[in-house]
Amino acid sequence: EVSAFIHPNDIAAQPAYARAAALQHPDLHFSFPVISKKSGEQPVSNDFIADFRSFFQQFPYGNAYDWLQSINAENKQGNITGRECDEISRKLSLKAYESRYKVLVLWMPEYLGNMGNKLLKLIEEPPPNTIFLLVAENEEQILLTIRSRCQLIKVPTLHPQEVADALVQRNQTAPELALQVANICDGNYREALQQIAHAGDDWLALVRDCLNASLRQGPAAEVKWVDEMNKLGREKQKQFLQFFNHLLAQSLRLRILGDAAVPMADAERELAHRIHRMIGFYQLQAIVEELDKAAYYVERNANSKMLFHALSIKMRHIVHEKQFITAV
Repeated sequence: EVSAFIHPNDIAAQPAYARAAALQHPDLHFSFPVISKKSGEQPVSNDFIADFRSFFQQFPYGNAYDWLQSINAENKQGNITGRECDEISRKLSLKAYESRYKVLVLWMPEYLGNMGNKLLKLIEEPPPNTIFLLVAENEEQILLTIRSRCQLIKVPTLHPQEVADALVQRNQTAPELALQVANICDGNYREALQQIAHAGDDWLALVRDCLNASLRQGPAAEVKWVDEMNKLGREKQKQFLQFFNHLLAQSLRLRILGDAAVPMADAERELAHRIHRMIGFYQLQAIVEELDKAAYYVERNANSKMLFHALSIKMRHIVHEKQFITAV
């Protein structure tokens, strides 16, 4: 039997630690969003637990989208079903197998529908030595009845330098590229890894093409740009929109703080300077709002050709409020 007091340096040597790290400890339970393989089915997490363990080992920083794509969800919506809620109650009614405590990790409780209300009494009055951990990205999307019964612990985002250091140390990323990516990703290490994976993609050229089409070149150039965007997968489209937003924010920082206070790659700096010379503050704000809307609809599987065509038209209307326009 493991002693109740273990020095932190010795924890990794404990068999229970190895089982927990592999997500195979008998008193550590997981619930997460899954998909139905056929109409009317109510799958449970145990149906996908082997896939989930494999996903966790390969992509420890993956999010719900990554997980659902790994099980071939395609356009299916993930869900934590009513049957899964019953399964949670069943698991936690059993005695602990080898530990004092039973732990239930509910990953992405945002995917709990109204059937999640089945868990209210269990969360409010759990069995002795039972711990619930609800791991969420957006507390506002959790059922209010469940959220009100939980103690909220916020995990702050990482500082850009921490992200950059991790990319250099863990991913062998060049320091300059690591800092550039870290500044884009708002403390999200998963996003940083995605950006590094697609570091060969020329987001600057796509931004330049978008702005030139809106500023000077007209509908034919817009159609060409929309076709290029349509060829990208959903993940790359999101990364492009994130980069575009980042570049606009950097343009504003340059305008207010000056070059010395804003670390950027030379090519980004040049385009950011051109943007703030040609686009006014209120226009820039309007473009950011449209990019945020586009990212929202990309996340929800909108038709990408229609979406980016609408975005290009809105961009043209926004930028042509300025009297004198030159190409980027």
